[in-house]
Amino acid sequence: MMRPLVMDFRTDVQAQNIGNEYSFGPAILVAPVTEQGAAVKRLYLPRAKWYDFWTGEATDGGRYVETSAPIESLPLFVRAGSILPLGPDVEFAAAKAADPMELRVYRGADGDFTLYEDEGDGYAYEKGAHATTAFHWDEAKQVLSIGERQGKFPGMSASRTFHVVFVSKNHGTGGALTGRADKTVTYSGKQLTVVP
Repeated sequence: MMRPLVMDFRTDVQAQNIGNEYSFGPAILVAPVTEQGAAVKRLYLPRAKWYDFWTGEATDGGRYVETSAPIESLPLFVRAGSILPLGPDVEFAAAKAADPMELRVYRGADGDFTLYEDEGDGYAYEKGAHATTAFHWDEAKQVLSIGERQGKFPGMSASRTFHVVFVSKNHGTGGALTGRADKTVTYSGKQLTVVP
């Protein structure tokens, strides 16, 4: 999951030479603060549109930026087109599935995400006991599509609640769940669409 920026931005020459930032999955750029007492971090954003995870402010990449770096919040940026799932805290693997689940949509580019679920304990997933749900954000149409659930496993919830949040400045930010979702949908495994 952790990889150098060059893995996702091969044509961005500047990104090829960055050694103090990394991608966490395909969506998140992490810029660790390595200087003691630093309150500001200068970092490079590769060529894409980016959202500050903590503020929701959007900015274009392909350049260096300075961002606030207080000790309690590591500089994180989310690439436009990303769909990030967040759920309530879970204390152990076999806990009930995260429901409701918040889906943060970072507009500005097309994006895909596949939600994988299984029993959370044991090896039944190796024999096919799991389910996946595909999500797609269509930037041109401004539509979030939730695909038909594929697969099943014992104890799977018949329906799920998704709180969809379209991230913007000071909305859908930080690590806590958003107090007010833009849309709330009940998903029973059948395809549906969500429009902002």
